[in-house]
Amino acid sequence: MRFLSIAIRLLHRARVRTRVRATGLFFIALSLLSAVAHSVPQEKSEFVDFEREVWPILVQQCIDCHGPEEQQGQLRLDSRAAAFHGGVSGPLFEKSVTESLLLHRLTTKDADERMPFENAPLTQKQIDVIERWIAGGHDWPEHVGTDVSLPQNHWAYSKPALSVVPHAGRSGDTRHPIDCFIRDRLSQEGLIPNPPAAPAVLVRRLYLDLIGLPPPIEEVERFVRDPSTAAYHELVDRLLSSSRFGEKWSRDWLDLARYSDSNGYQADQLRDLWPYRDWVISAMNADMPYDQFTIEQLAGDLLPNATDAQKIATGFHRTPTCNIEAGVDPEENRTNQVIDRVNTTATVWLGTTLECAQCHNHKYDPFTQKDYYRLFAFFNNTPLEVENTRQDGIQFDFYGPRMELASNATMREQWHMLDAEIEVAQESLQRAERESMIRYPEWKQKVIEQGIQPTASLTAATLKEFRQWLSEDSTPTDAVKEEKIKEAFWKTDSIVRDYRQKVDALLRDKKNVEPKTTLVMLEMESPRITRIFKRGNFLTPTQQVAPGAPAALHPLPSETSPDRLGLAKWLIDKENPLTARVRVNQIWEEIFGLGLVASGEDFGVQGSPPSHPKLLDWLAVRFVQDEWSTKRLLRQIVTTATYQQSSQQTLTHQNRDPKNIFLARGSRFRLPAELIRDNGLAIANLLEEKMGGPPIYPPQPPRIWRQTGRGEPVYRVAQGPDRYRRGVYVIWRRVAPYPSFVNFDAPDRTRCVVERSTTNTPLQALTLLNDEAYLEMARGLANRILEAKLTDDRTRLLRAFQLCVARSPSEEDLSILQSLLNDQRQSLQEFPSDALKLVGTLRGKKSEQTPEKIGERAAWVCVANTLLNLDETITKE
Repeated sequence: MRFLSIAIRLLHRARVRTRVRATGLFFIALSLLSAVAHSVPQEKSEFVDFEREVWPILVQQCIDCHGPEEQQGQLRLDSRAAAFHGGVSGPLFEKSVTESLLLHRLTTKDADERMPFENAPLTQKQIDVIERWIAGGHDWPEHVGTDVSLPQNHWAYSKPALSVVPHAGRSGDTRHPIDCFIRDRLSQEGLIPNPPAAPAVLVRRLYLDLIGLPPPIEEVERFVRDPSTAAYHELVDRLLSSSRFGEKWSRDWLDLARYSDSNGYQADQLRDLWPYRDWVISAMNADMPYDQFTIEQLAGDLLPNATDAQKIATGFHRTPTCNIEAGVDPEENRTNQVIDRVNTTATVWLGTTLECAQCHNHKYDPFTQKDYYRLFAFFNNTPLEVENTRQDGIQFDFYGPRMELASNATMREQWHMLDAEIEVAQESLQRAERESMIRYPEWKQKVIEQGIQPTASLTAATLKEFRQWLSEDSTPTDAVKEEKIKEAFWKTDSIVRDYRQKVDALLRDKKNVEPKTTLVMLEMESPRITRIFKRGNFLTPTQQVAPGAPAALHPLPSETSPDRLGLAKWLIDKENPLTARVRVNQIWEEIFGLGLVASGEDFGVQGSPPSHPKLLDWLAVRFVQDEWSTKRLLRQIVTTATYQQSSQQTLTHQNRDPKNIFLARGSRFRLPAELIRDNGLAIANLLEEKMGGPPIYPPQPPRIWRQTGRGEPVYRVAQGPDRYRRGVYVIWRRVAPYPSFVNFDAPDRTRCVVERSTTNTPLQALTLLNDEAYLEMARGLANRILEAKLTDDRTRLLRAFQLCVARSPSEEDLSILQSLLNDQRQSLQEFPSDALKLVGTLRGKKSEQTPEKIGERAAWVCVANTLLNLDETITKE
């Protein structure tokens, strides 16, 4: 029977779907499952086989709009539990057969009420089956239909409680509580945990996880000599207090915040938002409590006596894309940004995919369209971010709320002095131009009679037009041409040219010291009215709504204000069932590569259930009890035996837990794009540790930016130390992100990203082998090895290998590397020009730049390039 029901359902899905009005299918659902209005003859109360007789009717008539893809009227009829719960009109089986709305809808002659709407009515035989089934007690076997939980009863919408630690309190049991939860689940799955990782592997894992950089060899050797628990804990504390911590842990948050240095869309012009990025790094380093971290980003500007730093924090919601292209409606642009703020807030703090509720009630989770626009109202008091006035019909100007950053007294004084100098210089230039115009008529005549040679600013075609303009009657539209000719004339005047050069130089100097600004949130004095948009279209507003929390969750605290500050306080309220769980899961995923809830962006009914639900709740409660401290949470995790175990995979692991969901082994996965670059720079001894400031421009393939955006902002490759700063500071342009980051799956950050995709493509190996930045790293590593006080190939290869992967190489590893080195020595001696290209800019004395020395250094560059391209080098294990 079950096979038959599935077959019917599959056949039903293959047929052409007919669009049915929402109200129609909602009431057909009621009519199929509620009491029958007619008097039912006694003989009709006989047993009805639901699976064979009733279920096919539901599949054919109802599930299109009340199934897994749609739940009109918040009613789902492919699930026993959901059907018995009912929809927005209440439970389906409260009324008796004689009071049923169902049969009325099935049999009424009113075309506007009869169901199925605009489809053929049910046959009398089908109606009789429904009547007999209800009269007989409407039995629905549990094995028929989809097994789903009701949204209101879903685990994520219940407040977490501090779970009892399994086996805690046993005599002699000193295991960490987290290990107790993990081992309990492993026991249920019949899995045995791995032994601890080797000390060198563990110390590298810890460095990469906490600060995103490889460990110094001295640190590895120290821990190998003393891998005690006390030594390990001391190392954990030292790394948590490092200023490099914030640079590593901000990366994940900046993905969530969709941080970028450009506006997006086709124009994709640059903007100043880097102070927000620096604020995140600083907050991470200071271990700012997550509740405060939340409030300052969502509503720092609304706090009493808000500091500059708190205002800068609101840059979190100034990161959405901003369309300033021709034809854009400024209000539509603002609305799209508000929508993005709602969706991002729901994803980051609630783990909820709320987007579909913009147009209709959520299909799976207990959030209505009204709930969506009540959240929308919190963010709706923002001003326009593009001007209403077009500029020559081409574009809009971006001018959203900004805040001037503090600058030192010397820079302010220089700015004012340059401003005064520019005013004097411009007056001198205007005077010179007026005096030069005395010679203009004579020059024009000379052009007609004798001609002049075309220049870069005065082409032959322009000269032809100019002579024609001089010798004939001109029209008003020719004024533009005259201005071009005047420009050419002034370039022949050395005095005017000198003054122009002076003004240009002063303007450049002024730009270098002018006060910097950053984007911040700003609340309007007069609140906007928020209305529900019909089908999500801002041009069709309907019912007015006020700011408020989703009805399925806890209400706003009575003392909070109905603004962004009130929303932030609601998110971190002790009654909120989601915020702490979601943040704990994000941190767990960053460490283990997979969250306790695998679908980190979706804690709803369609998301993945927790692999360790009791552990998740225990961590969430402890997170709040520990004053929302991220560093305390991390310390809890990395000091467990679960974290410290080997990542070696056995056949049992591969067969029974290939994704390492139950954590019988340590996690092993490739580093994110920024950390691959940071890792290489540190190994090559090139890493510049300067923190903060405007974005940097490391080497990238030429002319990428020339093909994108408007105005062609110039990519000026850094030549000094900025060239080697950490990846978190690299310029992030949405239309053209840093290419090597893209090749390693970095997003464009046009929207909130909870989990980056992970791909394996030939482009990644080609990037590590050939990208200019990675070639510089290979040269740096070769220089580091050759300039160390090492006596032979073996010790040099040993040191190079340890720098890259921390552990010591095996004899087989050393043999392979020695063969590579020898082969490259021979090959590059035969092709000295290739050797010179590989070596690039040489360090050392001229006496060391002989062909033999160059060939030797080039051979080591090849070895370094190979080591930096190892899977183990770019992988945390």
